[in-house]
Amino acid sequence: MTIKILVAEDEPLMRDRLLGQLEKCWPQAMIVKVAENGNDAWDGFLEHEPNVVFLDIRMPGMSGVEVAKRIGKGAHVVFITAYDQYAIEAFDEGAVDYLLKPVQEQRLEKAIERIKEKLNATPADLSHLLSGLQQSLQNVQKHSTSTAKPEKMKWIKATVGKQIKLIDVDEVLFFQSDTKYTRVVLADYEALIRTALKDLIDGLDSEKFWQVHRSTVVNTKAILAAERLDAERMQVLIKGSHEKLLVSRNFTHLFRE
Repeated sequence: MTIKILVAEDEPLMRDRLLGQLEKCWPQAMIVKVAENGNDAWDGFLEHEPNVVFLDIRMPGMSGVEVAKRIGKGAHVVFITAYDQYAIEAFDEGAVDYLLKPVQEQRLEKAIERIKEKLNATPADLSHLLSGLQQSLQNVQKHSTSTAKPEKMKWIKATVGKQIKLIDVDEVLFFQSDTKYTRVVLADYEALIRTALKDLIDGLDSEKFWQVHRSTVVNTKAILAAERLDAERMQVLIKGSHEKLLVSRNFTHLFRE
């Protein structure tokens, strides 16, 4: 069976990332259409008749849910979403798979294996699932409108050499101010971004990222230990790094028992 894939994703970096991952993880498959909005996705489906479709849930024009409703049993659908806490409940009740943004290669490989197991079967009837998913997304919109809390940052775009990398925020060990830039330090490399640290802080999850100094924010998962230097000062040891980060007196309370 020839595997024909349609990808619909309106964010350029997300789209390029997914296309590269698909070419690596499923080289036998043929990507027949790349769409930037829901209307183009539906037109592309009619023109190319793919048997596997990757749909971003929220796109200009028709949403991914609306496109999936039109596709019906015409293809195996994988949704791409950033709304994990609301959408997963709906997904778990159906036979369709989902990928959370930013898409991780290991998770994509798992989705591909699930698709391969279903290729010889008729695609699942998604009508019940899509009704539940649409209701979940409406709840997301109501929740977003009724609360002032902005959505937390999930990835950062940074230039590393000649490449523009899309960095998963959860993989960052720490952020540190560096004159006009902010250092973004990961286990294997680091990058500089022009966004000031004070502007980054509001977009980070305060439960995952602690500000330990006016110039430093640390991923709590990356903290190996905190050690006292004297009566008022401490420093943090970071997993996978030789750097020791000074903790200001104003933030030592974070490490008290």
